[in-house]
Amino acid sequence: MEVKVDVERNSVGFYQTKDRLKREQRHLLLKRFFSNKLAITGGIITLLLTVIAIFAPFIATQNPYEMVVVNKLQGPSINHWFGTDNFGRDLFSRVVYGTQVSMKVGFLVALITGILGTIIGLYASYYSFLDGILMRFCDAMMAFPAILLAIAIMAALGPTITNVVISISVVYTPYVARVVRSSALVIREQTYIEAMIAQGASSSRIIWRHMAINTMSPLIVQVTFIFAEAIILEAALSFLGVGVPAPDPTWGNILFDGKLFIFNAWWLTVFPGVFMILSVLGLNLFGDGLRDLLDPTGSKGKKK
Repeated sequence: MEVKVDVERNSVGFYQTKDRLKREQRHLLLKRFFSNKLAITGGIITLLLTVIAIFAPFIATQNPYEMVVVNKLQGPSINHWFGTDNFGRDLFSRVVYGTQVSMKVGFLVALITGILGTIIGLYASYYSFLDGILMRFCDAMMAFPAILLAIAIMAALGPTITNVVISISVVYTPYVARVVRSSALVIREQTYIEAMIAQGASSSRIIWRHMAINTMSPLIVQVTFIFAEAIILEAALSFLGVGVPAPDPTWGNILFDGKLFIFNAWWLTVFPGVFMILSVLGLNLFGDGLRDLLDPTGSKGKKK
């Protein structure tokens, strides 16, 4: 009876110690993250842009499509904070709605590439016969410059926001698959994976319950950078006329209209350009912070 009581006490003490260690570990991770001022700055910038994108109809009170020709190319004023474009449309409203488009495209591309890249990378690392097929296909896709491949896909599909998301996702999925595969190959050789295979565990259970979880850290960091790159590529496609079609407001479309008046109406290029710089800067700084947090043994972690 006494032995049973001692065992129960030891079990309770073990789980309490385990929970306490987990809480301390989470506390240390959060403390290290919040001590990174650049990562916090990037997170705040990204959060602000996300809020602008979500509440765009409430922030931009003027119709971004309404053309008042008599007000064209007016500079920043109380009535038009960012001025007006060559058709007399309110530039502030168009930039705000352009933020909505860019953040939507970036988020969807990050989500789709994260899912597809994880599936491809995991199965390529686990099955050797798939590795040669899938990775050679990824190598072929990565051999093309991202902008050229995206333009070719858009030329085949047509200029819509849905096709923009599809084309950019196709471009960046191989990069995510490569990152996931490289991490999964290391996990595949671990002793506990070999033990599970010897015990007869199913391939699906090994891949999705053990290998997938352990590839989340590099995947999250990579997806953050893909988010930023998708915003740039979407703006580039719209600027070249193969992305989101006019008159829908996007940063690329606004910059395309502004390039003709860059010396006479500087606000047409400065304000959308600043928003684009802030979005990419915020996501990159936030991604760097996540990399330091999730991979403390990396080069930056060693320096610190």
